[in-house]
Amino acid sequence: MSRQTPPDTVIYAIGDIHGRLDLLAALHERIAADARRRAAARKLLVYLGDYVSRGADSRGVVARVQKWQPPGFEPVWLRGNHEDLLLRFLGGENDAGRHWFDYDGLDTLADYGVAIADRRARDDASVIALRERFAAALPREDLAFFSSLRVSHRAGDYCFVHGGVRPGVPLAQQRDHDCMWIRRSFLDSDLEHGAMIVHGHSISAQPEVRHNRIGIDTGAYRSGVLTCLVLDGNSHDFLQT
Repeated sequence: MSRQTPPDTVIYAIGDIHGRLDLLAALHERIAADARRRAAARKLLVYLGDYVSRGADSRGVVARVQKWQPPGFEPVWLRGNHEDLLLRFLGGENDAGRHWFDYDGLDTLADYGVAIADRRARDDASVIALRERFAAALPREDLAFFSSLRVSHRAGDYCFVHGGVRPGVPLAQQRDHDCMWIRRSFLDSDLEHGAMIVHGHSISAQPEVRHNRIGIDTGAYRSGVLTCLVLDGNSHDFLQT
C-alpha cells in the first residue's frame, strides 16, 4: 500500500533523544542540509518524545528542541513515556516518580541542578523532597513545554506517536497511555491501524519498517545512533548520526 505525505510536504521525524544533545545538534545539521535539496515548500519536524533521562544533557535537549526552528520548519512535539512520568511525578504521584527514577529519571533532576544525596532512596519523604526541589529548579518555560506536549499527530497517511497504538482500536479512540507506553501487542500486530504508525519507544539496532509501522528508536543514549525518518510524497529515507 502506497503511503503519502500531505501535498508539497516533507516530514522529518526524530526518534528518542534521551539527553543526547550532541547527537541532536549533529542530526539537526543533517536535516537542514537535506531540506535544502528538496522541492517541498512545507517542512514538518516531528519529535517522537523521550527528550529527557539517561543522556548527559536533558536540559540542553529541551532547550534546543524548542529553539531550533529554521525558516520554513513547523515543529510538532510529542510526549514520551519519560515526559509522562515527569509530569505525573510533579503532579504528586510518588509511584510515578519512583518508576521514573528506576529508569534514570534522576539524571534529569541532576541536569536541572537538583543535588541528590542518595540515589537509592525511594521512601515517600525522599520522593516528596526531590519533587519540591525539582519544581523549584524547573524553569517555567520548560514546565510549559512539557505540559503542552501532544500524544499523537496525523499528517497524510501517517500517524506519529511515541509508543504505538492499540491494535483494533480506531485512531480517534486511542488512549493516551497506549500511545505513550504500549509495546508488545502493538509490535507483534499485523493489523492495519488506519494509517502508517511512526513510533519510537522500542529500541532496535536499525529502523524497523513493517507494512503497518515504522520504528525509529535506535537507542541513541547508548548506541550513539540517533535516527530521523524522512517522508517525502510516497518515499522514505533515513538520516542518522
